[in-house]
Amino acid sequence: MTLNATTSHTVGPYYHIGLTWLNREDMTVAATLGERVAISGQVVDGNGDVVNDAMLEVWQANAAGKYDHPEDEQDKAVDPHFEGFGRVPVDAEGRFRFTTIKPGSVPGLKGTTQAPHLVVLVFARGLVKHLLTRIYFDGEALNGDDPLLACVPAERRSTLIAKPDAQGVHQWNVILQGTDKETVFFDY
Repeated sequence: MTLNATTSHTVGPYYHIGLTWLNREDMTVAATLGERVAISGQVVDGNGDVVNDAMLEVWQANAAGKYDHPEDEQDKAVDPHFEGFGRVPVDAEGRFRFTTIKPGSVPGLKGTTQAPHLVVLVFARGLVKHLLTRIYFDGEALNGDDPLLACVPAERRSTLIAKPDAQGVHQWNVILQGTDKETVFFDY
């Protein structure tokens, strides 16, 4: 018997078939604990062209800083009204908006503390695999001590920071490639 490598395929254009039932643009319900935040933005490529078939998948801790996952063994309360997961498609203009809660800080490696953040996976046609990034919150006191954010060159950190506009909606864009404003993505 011989083993052959599987050919590489891109994520799309049919990645969404069978997955749309997981779409959730509001990750909260009335009883969810914590400060609600809305995050809005646009997905574009390196030329500034709209990516109109992208989907963002969001994972996060609850307001107390605990993930709703069996591997999170912290002695913090699980919010039974918050799963910490959402999936958001973009519209024809590549725009997205979702509502969640601002997560609490979570432990990092070697006794460090991570600033409140959202983990975001980006799926789109043409990607061989999804991209992994984070959203941090502008003005958060723990941003300066976050070990992962500290690994990002200072001039690129702004691509990971959501900033509130005049209406309080946090603005954060995904720029896929090709410019000095490209969103920072992480290997995993």
